Amino acid sequence: MGGPHPQCQKKNAETLKGFLQKPAIAAANQRRPFLYSGGGRTVSNTGDHRLEPENSSASAAVRAALAAAAARSSRGGAQRDRPAARWSAPGCHLRQRLRRSPSSPFNSHTEIVNAICSFNDSRSDVCEMKGDIRILGNSSTIFYASHGTESFEGNNFWSIRPYARKGDNTAMGRVRKVKINVAARMDQEIPRCTKNFSIPAIVFSTGGYAGNHFHDFSDVLIPLYLNAREFDGEIQFLVTDKQSWWTSKYKEILWRLSNYGIIDIDKENDVLCFPSMIVGLKAHKEFSIDPSTSRYSMKDFRQFLSSTYSLKRESISNIRTNSKGKIRPRLLIISRKKTRRITNEREIVDMARSIGFNVVVKETGRNVPSVSHLVNSCDVLVGVHGAGLTNMVFLPDNALVVQIVPLGLDSLAANDFEEPAKDMNLRYLKYTTSLNESSLSQQYLHDHQVLKDPGAIHKKGWDTFRSVYLDNQNVKIDITRFRGTLLKAFKNLQI
Repeated sequence: MGGPHPQCQKKNAETLKGFLQKPAIAAANQRRPFLYSGGGRTVSNTGDHRLEPENSSASAAVRAALAAAAARSSRGGAQRDRPAARWSAPGCHLRQRLRRSPSSPFNSHTEIVNAICSFNDSRSDVCEMKGDIRILGNSSTIFYASHGTESFEGNNFWSIRPYARKGDNTAMGRVRKVKINVAARMDQEIPRCTKNFSIPAIVFSTGGYAGNHFHDFSDVLIPLYLNAREFDGEIQFLVTDKQSWWTSKYKEILWRLSNYGIIDIDKENDVLCFPSMIVGLKAHKEFSIDPSTSRYSMKDFRQFLSSTYSLKRESISNIRTNSKGKIRPRLLIISRKKTRRITNEREIVDMARSIGFNVVVKETGRNVPSVSHLVNSCDVLVGVHGAGLTNMVFLPDNALVVQIVPLGLDSLAANDFEEPAKDMNLRYLKYTTSLNESSLSQQYLHDHQVLKDPGAIHKKGWDTFRSVYLDNQNVKIDITRFRGTLLKAFKNLQI
């Protein structure tokens, strides 16, 4: 089906232009001090910005989008790997106006915002809307026709960044804001639809730390599974900050969660209309799911991955003796070539083989299907704290993870991988390196704060801490000490 009639485009542009010139909207662009109270907390634009009013850049972005809309060709939208959900182009009307809804439960703007959005979660802000929802993609503006019965004073523009790491300023600085206009006034005009969809939509970002394997799962894929799985594929993904290589890398997962091609809303010129929409992704624990607050668990997510990538092993069997002797358990060492390298990796391989392991060394890359099958074929996964350990999601149940923890990284190691491993029904062993095993012992004097008090370095800021302990530290493993850890792992796999 072709795009909207040129005359409709013109009228739609005129309507939105008039909307932006209304006194209430013009005032909203001046970023007045405001106070919002709801959900047991108070937020103002002079302090906590988890709930933000929009400034003049909001209308500027929309005006720019209007210019593009007026000039666009008869077909809108970006190229997609598979078709987006079916949409229809409505007839051309001069204007559409919100109508009074006698049964509306809302009496004020504050009640409306509090009812549709959640800003109290430490991981992410999420808005869930049902009704008349319109998104002008390339301006990142959503119009929500709430049909409120009362007029209200103050700012009716709000914004969130749809990425599940809101406490991290660096990550969130790489995520585009999505603006939400709660259009609750009876006389308020809103842009008319040029494409109507009959299924719900989810808006999320692949900005932030996308590209880091750990953050791909913890910040996007696991939260996306939590939010989209219940729709059984009947959900349209609207992505901002879209990176084609990223969606290609995880296309198997994305295709399993949605029956429709992803829409890059940053390049979308049409006004897309949906019956319901989720903006942002609910998230639980780091790299995990809290089953007490969700119908899903990490067991469900791992089964989903197993089905998605056609993995063969659901669970490992304890090592038994066959006619030719004991079966050698398969051990995978995640190799690193840049930071946190094991500088005597060859010695570890020889030692592990002498214990009785069949050892594989691999630096995981972007071919997720290939990596998933390799990891699933193994009984033990060994690696220094880092993104490569994320691949534990592909291990069979009861497999064993050995995390090598360099100096200063105990807390991160526990939060990022130790606790998630337990949630995944995996066995876990930790090997904490001694000071002599860290390359930092060669870079600093023995009484330096870096060696004696990593906590004090952390207080200087994340960038300083990361530079020292994550970006500039390698390890040379004490073979005798580590042999004890691998012997314990080997025994855990036997009857």
